[in-house]
Amino acid sequence: MWRTNIQILGTEITRGSSHFLEMEVAKLHTRNHISVPVIVERAKKDGPVMLILGGVHGDETNGVAIVRDIIRKKLNKPEKGTVICIPVLNAFGYLNQDRKFPDGRDLNRMFPGSPKGSLAAQFAYSFMQEIAPQIDYALDYHTGGAARENFPNVRFTPGDNIHETLAKVFDAPFILESKNIKKSLRDALDALGVPTLVFEGGKALHLDKKMIKIGVQGAQNVMCHLGMFQAEAKDKTKSIHITKSKWIRAGHAGLFESQVENGSFVRKKEKIGRISDPYGLFEKSIKAPFDCYVFGLNTSPIINKGDALFHVSVELAASSKEQ
Repeated sequence: MWRTNIQILGTEITRGSSHFLEMEVAKLHTRNHISVPVIVERAKKDGPVMLILGGVHGDETNGVAIVRDIIRKKLNKPEKGTVICIPVLNAFGYLNQDRKFPDGRDLNRMFPGSPKGSLAAQFAYSFMQEIAPQIDYALDYHTGGAARENFPNVRFTPGDNIHETLAKVFDAPFILESKNIKKSLRDALDALGVPTLVFEGGKALHLDKKMIKIGVQGAQNVMCHLGMFQAEAKDKTKSIHITKSKWIRAGHAGLFESQVENGSFVRKKEKIGRISDPYGLFEKSIKAPFDCYVFGLNTSPIINKGDALFHVSVELAASSKEQ
Protein backbone atom coordinates (compact mmCIF):
# COMPACT_ATOMS: atom_id res chain seq x y z
CA MET A 1 0.00 0.00 0.00
CA TRP A 2 2.66 2.51 1.04
CA ARG A 3 5.54 3.53 -1.18
CA THR A 4 8.76 1.59 -0.56
CA ASN A 5 11.17 3.66 -2.65
CA ILE A 6 11.56 7.24 -1.41
CA GLN A 7 14.01 9.66 -2.96
CA ILE A 8 14.26 13.28 -1.92
CA LEU A 9 16.65 15.83 -3.40
CA GLY A 10 18.63 13.05 -5.04
CA THR A 11 19.03 11.11 -1.79
CA GLU A 12 17.58 7.64 -1.30
CA ILE A 13 15.67 7.49 1.98
CA THR A 14 16.11 3.95 3.25
CA ARG A 15 14.18 2.33 6.10
CA GLY A 16 15.42 3.41 9.53
CA SER A 17 17.48 6.32 8.19
CA SER A 18 17.78 10.00 9.14
CA HIS A 19 18.78 12.79 6.77
CA PHE A 20 19.49 16.51 6.98
CA LEU A 21 19.17 17.68 3.39
CA GLU A 22 19.33 21.09 1.78
CA MET A 23 17.14 22.41 -1.01
CA GLU A 24 18.82 25.26 -2.87
CA VAL A 25 16.78 28.43 -3.22
CA ALA A 26 19.20 30.67 -5.07
CA LYS A 27 22.81 31.56 -5.70
CA LEU A 28 23.49 35.20 -4.85
CA HIS A 29 25.69 37.56 -6.83
CA THR A 30 28.15 37.31 -3.93
CA ARG A 31 28.48 33.60 -4.86
CA ASN A 32 26.81 32.58 -1.60
CA HIS A 33 24.08 29.97 -1.70
CA ILE A 34 20.71 30.25 0.04
CA SER A 35 19.22 26.87 0.87
CA VAL A 36 16.34 25.42 2.88
CA PRO A 37 17.01 22.58 5.37
CA VAL A 38 14.82 19.51 4.84
CA ILE A 39 14.84 17.07 7.78
CA VAL A 40 13.76 13.51 6.95
CA GLU A 41 13.12 10.63 9.34
CA ARG A 42 12.05 7.22 8.05
CA ALA A 43 10.98 4.41 10.35
CA LYS A 44 11.98 0.81 9.87
CA LYS A 45 8.37 -0.03 9.06
CA ASP A 46 6.60 1.31 5.98
CA GLY A 47 3.78 3.78 6.35
CA PRO A 48 2.57 7.13 5.02
CA VAL A 49 4.90 9.99 4.16
CA MET A 50 3.89 13.12 6.08
CA LEU A 51 5.14 16.61 5.18
CA ILE A 52 5.13 19.13 8.04
CA LEU A 53 6.18 22.64 7.10
CA GLY A 54 6.16 26.22 8.31
CA GLY A 55 7.42 29.55 7.09
CA VAL A 56 5.76 29.61 3.67
CA HIS A 57 5.40 33.25 4.62
CA GLY A 58 8.67 34.34 6.17
CA ASP A 59 7.17 36.48 8.94
CA GLU A 60 4.79 33.80 10.27
CA THR A 61 7.01 32.62 13.09
CA ASN A 62 4.45 30.54 15.02
CA GLY A 63 4.52 27.98 12.22
CA VAL A 64 8.31 27.85 12.33
CA ALA A 65 8.20 27.30 16.10
CA ILE A 66 5.59 24.56 15.78
CA VAL A 67 7.72 22.55 13.36
CA ARG A 68 10.77 23.21 15.56
CA ASP A 69 8.95 21.81 18.59
CA ILE A 70 7.79 18.77 16.64
CA ILE A 71 11.46 18.07 15.92
CA ARG A 72 12.55 18.95 19.46
CA LYS A 73 9.99 16.54 20.94
CA LYS A 74 11.12 13.89 18.43
CA LEU A 75 7.60 13.60 17.03
CA ASN A 76 9.24 13.60 13.62
CA LYS A 77 10.65 10.14 14.35
CA PRO A 78 7.69 7.87 13.52
CA GLU A 79 7.24 4.22 14.37
CA LYS A 80 5.84 3.68 10.89
CA GLY A 81 6.28 5.73 7.75
CA THR A 82 8.29 8.86 7.05
CA VAL A 83 8.15 12.45 8.31
CA ILE A 84 9.59 15.32 6.27
CA CYS A 85 10.00 18.52 8.28
CA ILE A 86 10.68 21.90 6.71
CA PRO A 87 10.59 24.52 9.48
CA VAL A 88 11.29 27.46 7.14
CA LEU A 89 10.22 27.12 3.51
CA ASN A 90 10.66 30.79 2.63
CA ALA A 91 14.23 31.33 3.79
CA PHE A 92 14.51 34.77 2.18
CA GLY A 93 11.36 36.02 3.88
CA TYR A 94 12.42 34.56 7.22
CA LEU A 95 15.81 36.28 7.09
CA ASN A 96 14.16 39.59 6.17
CA GLN A 97 11.23 39.08 8.60
CA ASP A 98 8.97 39.63 5.63
CA ARG A 99 6.03 37.76 4.12
CA LYS A 100 7.30 37.69 0.55
CA PHE A 101 10.21 36.61 -1.64
CA PRO A 102 12.82 39.22 -2.71
CA ASP A 103 11.06 39.50 -6.07
CA GLY A 104 7.96 40.79 -4.27
CA ARG A 105 5.97 37.63 -4.90
CA ASP A 106 3.89 35.79 -2.34
CA LEU A 107 5.28 32.24 -2.47
CA ASN A 108 1.86 30.89 -1.54
CA ARG A 109 0.45 32.24 -4.80
CA MET A 110 3.16 30.79 -7.06
CA PHE A 111 2.49 27.03 -7.07
CA PRO A 112 3.02 24.80 -8.97
CA GLY A 113 5.62 27.25 -10.25
CA SER A 114 7.62 27.48 -13.43
CA PRO A 115 11.22 26.52 -14.32
CA LYS A 116 11.67 29.84 -16.15
CA GLY A 117 9.48 32.18 -14.11
CA SER A 118 10.31 34.55 -11.27
CA LEU A 119 12.59 33.49 -8.42
CA ALA A 120 9.57 32.51 -6.30
CA ALA A 121 8.03 30.59 -9.22
CA GLN A 122 11.27 28.69 -9.84
CA PHE A 123 11.55 27.74 -6.18
CA ALA A 124 7.92 26.62 -6.09
CA TYR A 125 8.59 24.52 -9.19
CA SER A 126 11.63 22.88 -7.58
CA PHE A 127 9.57 22.03 -4.50
CA MET A 128 6.84 20.46 -6.62
CA GLN A 129 9.40 18.43 -8.56
CA GLU A 130 11.71 17.34 -5.74
CA ILE A 131 9.50 16.91 -2.67
CA ALA A 132 5.78 16.99 -3.48
CA PRO A 133 5.71 13.71 -5.47
CA GLN A 134 7.07 11.82 -2.44
CA ILE A 135 4.42 12.77 0.11
CA ASP A 136 1.02 11.31 1.05
CA TYR A 137 -0.24 13.93 3.53
CA ALA A 138 0.74 17.48 4.44
CA LEU A 139 0.35 19.92 7.34
CA ASP A 140 1.01 23.56 6.46
CA TYR A 141 1.36 25.99 9.41
CA HIS A 142 0.43 29.67 9.11
CA THR A 143 -0.55 32.72 11.17
CA GLY A 144 -2.60 35.79 10.40
CA GLY A 145 -0.88 38.21 8.04
CA ALA A 146 -0.03 41.84 8.76
CA ALA A 147 -1.94 42.98 11.89
CA ARG A 148 -4.50 40.17 11.80
CA GLU A 149 -4.61 37.63 14.60
CA ASN A 150 -6.19 34.23 13.93
CA PHE A 151 -7.71 32.23 16.74
CA PRO A 152 -6.35 28.66 16.24
CA ASN A 153 -8.22 26.97 13.41
CA VAL A 154 -7.57 24.26 10.88
CA ARG A 155 -8.78 24.63 7.29
CA PHE A 156 -9.69 21.87 4.89
CA THR A 157 -11.09 21.42 1.40
CA PRO A 158 -14.88 20.98 1.64
CA GLY A 159 -16.59 17.99 0.05
CA ASP A 160 -13.75 15.57 0.74
CA ASN A 161 -14.22 13.00 3.49
CA ILE A 162 -10.49 12.40 4.01
CA HIS A 163 -9.79 16.10 4.48
CA GLU A 164 -12.71 16.51 6.86
CA THR A 165 -11.74 13.48 8.94
CA LEU A 166 -8.17 14.72 9.32
CA ALA A 167 -9.38 18.21 10.24
CA LYS A 168 -11.55 16.77 13.01
CA VAL A 169 -8.70 14.56 14.21
CA PHE A 170 -6.35 17.57 14.34
CA ASP A 171 -8.69 18.95 16.99
CA ALA A 172 -8.21 22.72 16.78
CA PRO A 173 -10.76 24.98 18.53
CA PHE A 174 -12.24 25.87 15.12
CA ILE A 175 -12.55 23.77 11.97
CA LEU A 176 -13.12 25.83 8.83
CA GLU A 177 -14.34 24.64 5.45
CA SER A 178 -12.23 26.67 3.06
CA LYS A 179 -11.97 26.41 -0.71
CA ASN A 180 -8.46 26.27 -2.12
CA ILE A 181 -6.87 29.57 -3.09
CA LYS A 182 -5.65 29.38 -6.67
CA LYS A 183 -1.89 28.76 -6.94
CA SER A 184 -1.50 28.18 -3.20
CA LEU A 185 0.58 25.28 -1.90
CA ARG A 186 -2.57 23.53 -0.67
CA ASP A 187 -4.16 23.91 -4.11
CA ALA A 188 -1.10 22.40 -5.81
CA LEU A 189 -0.83 19.49 -3.38
CA ASP A 190 -4.56 18.74 -3.56
CA ALA A 191 -4.19 18.58 -7.34
CA LEU A 192 -1.66 15.77 -6.79
CA GLY A 193 -4.11 13.94 -4.53
CA VAL A 194 -2.25 14.88 -1.34
CA PRO A 195 -4.69 15.69 1.50
CA THR A 196 -3.45 18.95 3.01
CA LEU A 197 -4.53 20.80 6.15
CA VAL A 198 -3.69 24.45 6.80
CA PHE A 199 -3.39 25.52 10.43
CA GLU A 200 -3.84 29.21 11.26
CA GLY A 201 -2.92 30.52 14.69
CA GLY A 202 -1.72 33.85 16.06
CA LYS A 203 -0.21 36.68 14.06
CA ALA A 204 2.95 37.51 12.15
CA LEU A 205 6.24 38.16 13.97
CA HIS A 206 4.88 36.89 17.28
CA LEU A 207 5.41 33.66 19.19
CA ASP A 208 2.35 32.42 21.06
CA LYS A 209 2.80 29.43 23.35
CA LYS A 210 -0.88 28.47 23.16
CA MET A 211 -0.87 28.43 19.35
CA ILE A 212 2.36 26.46 19.27
CA LYS A 213 1.05 23.87 21.72
CA ILE A 214 -2.18 23.37 19.72
CA GLY A 215 -0.23 23.08 16.46
CA VAL A 216 2.15 20.46 17.84
CA GLN A 217 -0.65 18.44 19.41
CA GLY A 218 -2.60 18.58 16.16
CA ALA A 219 0.28 17.05 14.23
CA GLN A 220 0.61 14.32 16.83
CA ASN A 221 -3.13 13.60 16.62
CA VAL A 222 -3.02 13.28 12.84
CA MET A 223 0.04 11.03 12.85
CA CYS A 224 -1.52 8.79 15.50
CA HIS A 225 -4.68 8.56 13.39
CA LEU A 226 -2.60 7.53 10.38
CA GLY A 227 -0.90 4.77 12.38
CA MET A 228 2.52 6.42 12.42
CA PHE A 229 2.58 6.15 16.23
CA GLN A 230 0.92 3.61 18.49
CA ALA A 231 0.06 6.18 21.16
CA GLU A 232 -3.50 7.38 20.98
CA ALA A 233 -4.50 11.00 20.45
CA LYS A 234 -5.14 12.94 23.65
CA ASP A 235 -8.50 14.12 24.96
CA LYS A 236 -10.50 15.90 22.29
CA THR A 237 -11.89 19.40 22.56
CA LYS A 238 -15.29 20.41 21.23
CA SER A 239 -14.20 21.92 17.95
CA ILE A 240 -16.56 24.45 16.35
CA HIS A 241 -17.13 23.45 12.72
CA ILE A 242 -17.63 26.50 10.49
CA THR A 243 -19.03 25.82 7.04
CA LYS A 244 -19.13 29.46 5.87
CA SER A 245 -17.44 32.64 7.06
CA LYS A 246 -16.98 36.31 6.18
CA TRP A 247 -15.05 39.41 7.23
CA ILE A 248 -16.82 42.34 8.85
CA ARG A 249 -15.22 45.44 7.35
CA ALA A 250 -14.76 48.98 8.57
CA GLY A 251 -17.39 51.49 7.51
CA HIS A 252 -15.15 54.39 8.48
CA ALA A 253 -11.48 55.23 8.91
CA GLY A 254 -10.11 55.98 12.35
CA LEU A 255 -8.89 54.51 15.61
CA PHE A 256 -10.17 50.95 15.97
CA GLU A 257 -10.82 49.22 19.28
CA SER A 258 -12.20 45.70 19.54
CA GLN A 259 -14.54 45.12 22.45
CA VAL A 260 -14.63 41.33 22.26
CA GLU A 261 -11.95 38.67 22.66
CA ASN A 262 -10.83 36.65 19.69
CA GLY A 263 -12.55 33.26 19.78
CA SER A 264 -15.71 34.67 21.38
CA PHE A 265 -19.33 33.91 20.53
CA VAL A 266 -21.36 37.09 20.06
CA ARG A 267 -25.06 37.76 19.64
CA LYS A 268 -26.76 39.73 16.88
CA LYS A 269 -26.55 43.51 17.45
CA GLU A 270 -24.02 43.06 20.26
CA LYS A 271 -21.42 45.85 20.26
CA ILE A 272 -18.13 44.25 19.26
CA GLY A 273 -15.98 47.29 18.49
CA ARG A 274 -15.79 50.98 17.85
CA ILE A 275 -14.10 53.41 15.48
CA SER A 276 -13.34 56.99 16.49
CA ASP A 277 -11.28 59.93 15.25
CA PRO A 278 -8.25 61.35 17.10
CA TYR A 279 -10.12 64.56 17.96
CA GLY A 280 -13.14 63.22 19.84
CA LEU A 281 -15.54 64.47 17.19
CA PHE A 282 -17.13 61.15 16.24
CA GLU A 283 -17.44 57.58 17.41
CA LYS A 284 -19.07 54.75 15.46
CA SER A 285 -20.09 51.44 17.01
CA ILE A 286 -19.58 48.13 15.25
CA LYS A 287 -22.29 45.60 15.97
CA ALA A 288 -22.52 41.90 15.17
CA PRO A 289 -24.76 41.43 12.11
CA PHE A 290 -25.92 38.03 13.41
CA ASP A 291 -25.09 35.42 16.04
CA CYS A 292 -21.55 34.28 15.27
CA TYR A 293 -18.12 33.24 16.47
CA VAL A 294 -15.18 35.63 16.05
CA PHE A 295 -12.05 33.71 15.05
CA GLY A 296 -10.02 36.40 13.28
CA LEU A 297 -9.28 39.90 14.56
CA ASN A 298 -7.55 42.99 13.23
CA THR A 299 -5.16 44.22 15.92
CA SER A 300 -4.11 47.44 14.20
CA PRO A 301 -5.15 50.58 16.13
CA ILE A 302 -5.46 52.65 12.94
CA ILE A 303 -7.66 51.43 10.11
CA ASN A 304 -9.03 52.66 6.80
CA LYS A 305 -12.53 52.36 5.43
CA GLY A 306 -13.02 48.85 4.04
CA ASP A 307 -10.34 47.20 6.18
CA ALA A 308 -11.18 43.70 7.43
CA LEU A 309 -11.84 43.84 11.18
CA PHE A 310 -13.53 40.64 12.37
CA HIS A 311 -13.49 37.20 10.71
CA VAL A 312 -16.75 35.58 11.78
CA SER A 313 -18.77 32.44 11.21
CA VAL A 314 -21.83 32.67 8.99
CA GLU A 315 -22.94 29.06 9.10
CA LEU A 316 -22.06 26.20 11.42
CA ALA A 317 -22.19 22.44 10.87
CA ALA A 318 -25.06 20.69 12.61
CA SER A 319 -22.71 19.08 15.13
CA SER A 320 -21.48 22.50 16.27
CA LYS A 321 -25.00 23.91 16.58
CA GLU A 322 -25.89 21.10 18.94
CA GLN A 323 -23.08 21.96 21.38
